[in-house]
Amino acid sequence: MVAAMAAAVVLCRLGGYWLIGRFTIGPRLRKMLNALPGAVIASTIAPILVTGGVSAWLALALAALTMIVVRNDFAALAAGVVVAAVARASGL
Repeated sequence: MVAAMAAAVVLCRLGGYWLIGRFTIGPRLRKMLNALPGAVIASTIAPILVTGGVSAWLALALAALTMIVVRNDFAALAAGVVVAAVARASGL
């Protein structure tokens, strides 16, 4: 099952590269492609914030602050996970 899922991911990625190779990438498409990672992150975080409560908001706030100060993805992720764990363990 895992191998089938990995094969599906590889095929999707290769298919995406093949498909985008068929188009001329103009300035408008370039802007859209550059904005896409932020949209994926926002669409992943939004439902968590709606259902996660105070612990999710605290984790996001500290992760964002850590990213602004340290500019390290791993440090921001670790800070958010630690804050979420502590907040949930304390009942928030």
